[in-house]
Amino acid sequence: MTDPTSGAVLRGAVDLSALRSRAAAPAPAEAASGVSLVFDATDETFGQVLELSRSVPVVVDLWAQWCGPCKQLSPILEKVVTELAGRVVLAKVDVDANPQLAQGFRAQSIPMVVALIAGQPVPLFTGAVPEQQVRDVFDQLLQLAAQHGVTGTVPVDGADAAETDAEPALPPHHQEAFDAIEAGDYARAVTAYEAALAENPRDEQARAGLGQVRLLLRVQDLDPQQARDAAAAAPLDAAAQFAVADLDLAGGHVDDAFGRLLDLFAVLPADQRGPVRERLLELFALVGDADPRVARARTRLASLLF
Repeated sequence: MTDPTSGAVLRGAVDLSALRSRAAAPAPAEAASGVSLVFDATDETFGQVLELSRSVPVVVDLWAQWCGPCKQLSPILEKVVTELAGRVVLAKVDVDANPQLAQGFRAQSIPMVVALIAGQPVPLFTGAVPEQQVRDVFDQLLQLAAQHGVTGTVPVDGADAAETDAEPALPPHHQEAFDAIEAGDYARAVTAYEAALAENPRDEQARAGLGQVRLLLRVQDLDPQQARDAAAAAPLDAAAQFAVADLDLAGGHVDDAFGRLLDLFAVLPADQRGPVRERLLELFALVGDADPRVARARTRLASLLF
C-alpha cells in the first residue's frame, strides 16, 4: 500500500469520473433489510458505491470466476471485513461482467484490490496475499481514512441494537469541538478545529466545522438592531457591513448577506476591496459551491473584478 501519510495516494490513481455520474440502481449495500458488509458491485451501481465511500472506506475486490488466486483471496477479504464490524465494506467486482469497471481500475491482472476513500481510489495490492498482510494493509487503510475524515461505520445485521444505534466515535479534536459547541464555547471549538487542520490540512469536515463555528463566534454577542443601525449609519464601514452579513447568513438570509457585501465591494476603492472579497469567499464556502445562490454571487463578483 502507498504510504498512508501521503496525500498523493488520493490523487490520480485511476479515473472514475465517468462512473461517478452514472445513474445507479439502489445500492446493494443499502438494502431495506439492513446493510451488507460484502456485496457485488456493477458498472450500473458503482456510482452509489463511490458515494458510500464518503462515509466508510470501501475495499474493491476485482476478480473472475476462472481466477484461482481470486478464490484463495476472496474468503480472506470477507473474513477480515466481517471482523471489522462495519468500519470497512467490501465491494466485489466480476471483471468479465463489468468491463467498464475493469477498464477504469486498469485491472491488467487479478485479483486486484483497491480501496475507495471519499470517492478517490487507493491502490492496495495485486495477487493473493497472506491473511496477516491483508490485516496490516487494512489497518493502514483505516488510518488513512481517518486522516481524510472518513470515519463512519455501517450497521451490521444482527448486531446488538445498542451497538448499531451508537454514533461512530469522532476523532479527538472533532469530539473536543463538538463538546465545546454543545457548551456554547465557540472559541474553544475554533481552537479544536484549527488543531485538527494542523494535523491534517485535508480534513474537510474540520474545515467546514471551523467556518461554521467562526460564524457563530462572530454573531454570538451581536445585538441585531444595533448592528443594523451601525451598518445603515456607515455604509462604507466594512466591519459594520460584515456584522450584518454574518447575521443574515446565520439567519438563513443568504442572498441578503451576499448582496450586502457585493454592493460594498462595488463601491470601495480597489485597494480596500481585499477584505470584502475574502469574507465573501468564506461565506461562499459555508453555503457550498453547489448552491445556486453561491453561483450567482460568484458571477457578480467576477463581473466586478473584471
